[in-house]
Amino acid sequence: MDFNLIIGFIIATVALAFMPGPDNIYVLTESISKGWRQGVGITTGLISGVSIHTILVATGLSLIVFKHEFAYELVKYAGAIYLLYLAYGAYREKAIDVQIDPSKQQEPFWRLFRRGFFMNVLNPKVSIFFIAFLPQFVHKDGWLPMHQMLVLGVIFMVLSFIVFSAVAVVSGASANLIKHPRFWVVTKWIKVIVLITLAVFLVLSKQ
Repeated sequence: MDFNLIIGFIIATVALAFMPGPDNIYVLTESISKGWRQGVGITTGLISGVSIHTILVATGLSLIVFKHEFAYELVKYAGAIYLLYLAYGAYREKAIDVQIDPSKQQEPFWRLFRRGFFMNVLNPKVSIFFIAFLPQFVHKDGWLPMHQMLVLGVIFMVLSFIVFSAVAVVSGASANLIKHPRFWVVTKWIKVIVLITLAVFLVLSKQ
């Protein structure tokens, strides 16, 4: 594995984890309304679900794409188009009206875990994203592409868990922040820039 690619992957993963999306917004709102343990429980399930997508992409995609140049080019440009589509979707996003209800009771950990796990596993967009995201950080030399993807998936899970858990823990101080319109404007443009950068990086990558 290439050290520079790993560093780039870490930076991209942390940036993506911090960007407001359905998963971390759900973690944030649940933590604000029911306590940080609620958010960490959901986070544990969400991140565990990532392992399923990682295995599917690593064992399926790597066996085909990295043995055939045409397949690699096809996935590369399709992935770039998908990332640009996500960037366009981020550009059109509106501020979310977060409803906070402190009276709600905290749920048992395993119920939260199951909810987060199935939310992630049953979301086909996660697999599509991994197909677009992981290959651009795989180096042609050294380990087998499948092994590299599995390692990248583990790194993604660990970093995302840390970021999402941090969001849950500091959720109390975040309530006023996410209500501010400027928060959504700034995070929207950060998301757009990151996704476009990843798309360009993917197009310029070589097998």
